[in-house]
Amino acid sequence: MSYFDELAYQFIDGEWRSGSGSWDIVDFNPYNGEKLTSIPVATVEEIDQAYRAAERAQRAWGDTNPYSRRLVFERALRIIDDREAELAEAIAAEVGGTHAKVGFELHLAKEFLREAVQLALRAEGRILPSPIDGKENRLYRLPVGVVSVISPFNFPFLLSVKSVAPALALGNAVVLKPHQNTPICGGGLVARIFEEAGLPAGVLNVVVTDIAEIGDALLEHPVPKTISFTGSEKVGRHVATVAAAHFKHAVLELGGNSALVVLDDADVDYAVDAAVFSRFVHQGQVCMAANRVLVDRAVEREFTEKFVAKVRGLTVGDPTDPRTHIGPLINEGQAEAVTALVDRAVADGAAALLRGETRGTLVAPSVLGGLPADSPLLRQEIFGPVVLLVPFDGDEEAVRLTNATPYGLSGAVHTGDIERGVRFAKRIETGMFHVNDATVHDEPIVPFGGAKSSGVGRLNGDAMVEAFTTTKWISIQHGRSRFPF
Repeated sequence: MSYFDELAYQFIDGEWRSGSGSWDIVDFNPYNGEKLTSIPVATVEEIDQAYRAAERAQRAWGDTNPYSRRLVFERALRIIDDREAELAEAIAAEVGGTHAKVGFELHLAKEFLREAVQLALRAEGRILPSPIDGKENRLYRLPVGVVSVISPFNFPFLLSVKSVAPALALGNAVVLKPHQNTPICGGGLVARIFEEAGLPAGVLNVVVTDIAEIGDALLEHPVPKTISFTGSEKVGRHVATVAAAHFKHAVLELGGNSALVVLDDADVDYAVDAAVFSRFVHQGQVCMAANRVLVDRAVEREFTEKFVAKVRGLTVGDPTDPRTHIGPLINEGQAEAVTALVDRAVADGAAALLRGETRGTLVAPSVLGGLPADSPLLRQEIFGPVVLLVPFDGDEEAVRLTNATPYGLSGAVHTGDIERGVRFAKRIETGMFHVNDATVHDEPIVPFGGAKSSGVGRLNGDAMVEAFTTTKWISIQHGRSRFPF
C-alpha cells in the first residue's frame, strides 16, 4: 500500500480518520494526470476538534523536559534516513519534482530537524535589574501554546517541517493545513513521521480542507495564538487581516520578484550558471526564483548568448527521469496562466529570445527581452519557467531597476569586486541578498524573510524562538514595597 492510500485521512488527536465533508479533495500527479488519492474534506467541526486536541495536549508537552522533547526529532531524522527513497518517490509523484529538486528538499528538511534538536534548548530566560530595592525581575520564554501552520505546494514536505518542527521543539502544539494540491507530502507524511517518532497524540494534528468548506474558521478559531503562513501575497494579505482582527501573531512568508544582477566586472560564465539555476529550479515555482536577470550593457551581448544557449539545452519532461531539468507545473491552470503571461508580453512588444511550448502541465522555458519599461510583468511574480532579461547602464540604474517592484524577498549580484557587491546589496530593499551566488537559498540558522509585499517576520534559528514563544515578566519582591496609599 502506498503513502497515498494509507495517509488519505485527517489526523486529529492521534487518530487517522475520514473528514466528514460532503466532497473530496482529489490529489493528482501533475505530470501524468494519474489520480493519487482522494480525501473527504475536514469541516468546521473537525477544525475545532483539531484545535481542542492540540490545546489539551500542549499543556503536558510544554511541561516536558526539553531534553526529552528533542529525542522525538532525533528519531524523526532516523525515520527519514531509513525511508528516503520512498519519500522521494512520493514527492516526485505529488509535486512533479525532479531528482535534483527532491534531493534538495529532503536534505534541507533534515537540516531543519537537526536545528530543531538544538532549538528545544534555546528558549532562554533572563533576570533583569530593577530600580526598586528588593525586587527581582524574571523574564521567561514560554511556548505561545498552539500554532497554526499553513504550507504551500511547491516544497510541501520541507516547508511544513520548517515551521512544524521548531514550533514543536519549543513546546507548542500544532495544527497543520497543507495545500490542497499536496495533502500527503505536506501533511500526512509529516504526521506519520512524527507519530512513529513518538510525539504524543494531539500535539500535531493535520487537517485537509479548503476555504470553500471552512471559510476563515482555521484563522479565526480562538485557540491558535500564532499563524505561520507560506504562500501567495494575495492570500497572505487576507491571513494578515484576519489575524490582526483577532489579535493573533502572523508570520508571513510570501511571494517574490527577485532580480539576479550581473555587473560589468562579473564572471559571465559563472553568472550564467547561477542565473539559470535561480530561474529554473523546480520550474520557477520558488518564491526566491530570479524572475528578472539584469545585465550591464557592457556584458549584455556575451551574457545573453551564453544564457539563451544554456536554457535551450535544458531537458523538459518526466520528473522521475534523472536527466530532466524541467518537470511539470503543479496543474494545468498554472500552466495556462504562465503561458498567457508570455503571450501577452510578446503581444505588448517583448522579444521572445526563446519561446517554449506548452504541453499540458509541461511548460518549456521562455526567455523574454526588450520589455517596455512600464510592463506590469517586470513588477509581478511569475511562478513558472519564464525569465525577463533587462539591460542597464551602471550600478545606479541597476539599483533603481532592482528595487522597482512591490516585492522584496531575495536577489543576487555578480561582480569581480566583493565589497562592491556588498555595497550594492545593502541598497536593495529585500530581506535577503547574495553576492556571487544564486537567489535561491535557505539555511536553518540564518533569518529568512522578506520586505515590502514579500512578508512579515522571520523564520530560522533564533527567529524561530521569536516566532513561536512569548515573553512573560514575573517580578518578585524580596523585601517590602512602599505604596502611596
